[in-house]
Amino acid sequence: MARLRSGRLTTGGLIVLVGLLLLLSTTDLVATENLWDYLPLVFVALGVWAVVRSGFRNLTGPVMVVAVAGTFQARNLGYLTNQQIGEWWPLFVVLFGVLYVVGRSRRTRGVSVDASDAGDVSLVSVFSGTQRRVTGSGFRGGDVFAAFGGAELDLRDADVADPPATVECLVAFGGAEIHVPEDWTVELDVLSVFGGSEDARPPAADSRGDRDTDLVVTGLALFGGVSVER
Repeated sequence: MARLRSGRLTTGGLIVLVGLLLLLSTTDLVATENLWDYLPLVFVALGVWAVVRSGFRNLTGPVMVVAVAGTFQARNLGYLTNQQIGEWWPLFVVLFGVLYVVGRSRRTRGVSVDASDAGDVSLVSVFSGTQRRVTGSGFRGGDVFAAFGGAELDLRDADVADPPATVECLVAFGGAEIHVPEDWTVELDVLSVFGGSEDARPPAADSRGDRDTDLVVTGLALFGGVSVER
């Protein structure tokens, strides 16, 4: 539940910050025009914090947050114009693709699996619900993308090739559920912005002593949630 509380604290902190800025603006206690210009720095800091906290395992979501927020911060400071952003915004797509390739190559580096193994999985859900069940040995990890929909990844019959496996979740206005065996040790390193992430398994299922980590869940939950279930 610590990760869930972390997501709620992040979201609550952002809401409180915006509320304070609005209060200062409506009451004229402090001139807030310049303060609004630096609001993107908050999201830059969140992204950097998420990358560092995860030991640089969580890259795609946080780095995209840093890139987008940093661009608008540069615009607010006069280093970029709206026209330039409108012309060069496809670079965000390029960056996303590069981060996706880097994440996949990090999962496969140094791991050999035969054709019968589970390997990598990709799950995409856009304006719909998608389910995927993984069975067999050799599971390395995968990617889950859910936008305005739900995605469910079932790993209860999968074995990890070289622990820990990594599943990266990018969720926007939707939800992702990852079902794992009861004896798996799972680490959550999801950056939650107006969303949340949690290991929803009962406490008894989370008592596994000094076992090594079986699965690391990284990514970004934007107005959505990521949950680990049994």
